[in-house]
Amino acid sequence: MFRTIDTHFLAAPQISVDDVAAAATLGVTLIVNNRPDGEEPGAPQGEDIAAAAAAHGIAYVAIPVTHAGFSHPQIDALAAAMEQAGDGTILAYCRSGTRSTNLWALTRARLGDNVDDLCAKAAAGGYDLSGIRPTLDALAAGAQ
Repeated sequence: MFRTIDTHFLAAPQISVDDVAAAATLGVTLIVNNRPDGEEPGAPQGEDIAAAAAAHGIAYVAIPVTHAGFSHPQIDALAAAMEQAGDGTILAYCRSGTRSTNLWALTRARLGDNVDDLCAKAAAGGYDLSGIRPTLDALAAGAQ
């Protein structure tokens, strides 16, 4: 269920309260919710996952990404969360894990990571970044 994207970043489709315990056993120190509350009423909402995370000593942050796309404030928020996590492992989730992986890649590109490496890591985790490749390239160029 949790897909390894990088040594410190896992992506997943919608997680359950029970999945938080599994994340804790893997050493996850921060859960990032990229799903807006109410997107799917039957799914666990942010407050449910936040409470489960707190019960397991895992930090939690919500950075909702709607189907309208990504913005610089979302990239800023994930960069801050990644800095907060330090060397800890982050688990980010949305409906399928795609938005979480895309936001991770956008953030890493803006931080100056090699875009080819980002695409390869995402592909190894089962995600395709080709749809955002031009944006990744632009962000990476701006980081230099």
